Amino acid sequence: MISVSQHPERIHLTPDLSISRLVCGLWQVADIEKNGATVDPVQGADALQAYAEAGFDSFDMADHYGSAEIITGHLLKRYAAGEKRPVAFTKWCPEPGPMTRDVVRRGVEERLGRLGVDKVDLLQFHWWTFEHPAWLDALHEMQAMKEEGLIGALGLTNFDAAHLNLALSDGVEIASNQVSFSLIDRRAAGNLSALCLSRGVKLLAYGTLCGGFLSEKWLGKPEPASIPDWSRSKYKRFIDTAGGWAVYQGILRAASTIARKHGVSISNVASRWVLEHPAVAATIIGARLGENEHRNDNLKVFSFELDVDDKALLGSAFAESTAIPGDCGDEYRKPPFLTASGDLSHHLDAIPSVYKAVPVPGREDRMRVSSGSIWEPLAGYSRAVRIGDRILVSGTTATHGSNRCVAPGDPGAQATYILDKIAASISALGGKMEDVVRTRIYLKDASQWEPVSRAHGRFFSEVLPANTLIEAGALVGDYEVEIEAEAVV
Repeated sequence: MISVSQHPERIHLTPDLSISRLVCGLWQVADIEKNGATVDPVQGADALQAYAEAGFDSFDMADHYGSAEIITGHLLKRYAAGEKRPVAFTKWCPEPGPMTRDVVRRGVEERLGRLGVDKVDLLQFHWWTFEHPAWLDALHEMQAMKEEGLIGALGLTNFDAAHLNLALSDGVEIASNQVSFSLIDRRAAGNLSALCLSRGVKLLAYGTLCGGFLSEKWLGKPEPASIPDWSRSKYKRFIDTAGGWAVYQGILRAASTIARKHGVSISNVASRWVLEHPAVAATIIGARLGENEHRNDNLKVFSFELDVDDKALLGSAFAESTAIPGDCGDEYRKPPFLTASGDLSHHLDAIPSVYKAVPVPGREDRMRVSSGSIWEPLAGYSRAVRIGDRILVSGTTATHGSNRCVAPGDPGAQATYILDKIAASISALGGKMEDVVRTRIYLKDASQWEPVSRAHGRFFSEVLPANTLIEAGALVGDYEVEIEAEAVV
């Protein structure tokens, strides 16, 4: 007989923030309200209170999850000042553009107002395209608001390992990163987990049950012809990308065998596999406000552990699958777009470039862009120039704005920032990183070749341009690396 805890296990996300290891995700509020209906906030708060009283007292939501923040605000106001109350995570997902002090503060203050609190327990930040560097401005302003006591802990959502590292190396205090992580999508178990363990960041895992696909309900069932709800349609895309229905059924059968062995459900096995990764603080389970609550079954995840045989069985099933491409968060920024709404290229294409291409006076065949660096007008050069179908990008350093050096002392983080900047320059002139035919890398210290080369590889592992790497000796200021590029459109 298994022994089931009466409440979920808890973990400290930060020294001051204790959370349930099973967090209630409120994304389905948006699904409920997608046709114009609105959840009654009092009734919604009643449903959340039932979760809280059962020990599921940590709730995750976002600015675009319908009225989820308002519903949670109604719950939180039921608790007196000083009384232990549920924990509320939310997300701010602005459209890329200048992240001035006023813009950031309005975004955060809207979260405070909708939740009806003086401090957001955990505020998570999502950014659509790293070609627009204002995400660093937003994070530094949010860091200032954290120091003022308006934000308890600062988190990210859907950031890959490279950009999480960049934020940390630029001095932003990040407590967590919320990413997809499941038996189907195992990307977070790689570089991201290693980075989090080394830098003290915790992962919050969503999609752990793949919208309900990791359950007995689908074991041995035929592939559905159509899927009506947003959540399940999203995770069907993950299944297709991982090898299709037959591969998914193989993983499901392995999980079912393990579930029967331990006297638990397939969903318990799926959650347990993620929770046993040391970088993971919690998994996020859907809360449908009174429907399909499954609280007692969810608690069984703490009643067993996966043994060597269990992991070997899952490993054999994984071996038949195709790895989800890229790193965590890439599904929102590049093909294949594995999102609830599918292909996001139209959305990304509509985001204005951070740089503006202008014609070169008297030369109809030339366009150029400036990045706003103080060095460009001083030395008389452009960040990039297009001549016919060729784009030439000047030697580029990790200069943010007019003259601030990003991530001093971290050459890999600087290379990531530089390559984003190069991508933005080429994009403004009508090209893509896939058009790059040559790069040149100048290092301050040749012993730092590997982190810089790995950053280069993340951008160009499929393009494979010609490349030269040179130890240039001392670079100006705190810069560890400089990179130039040439593209043919």
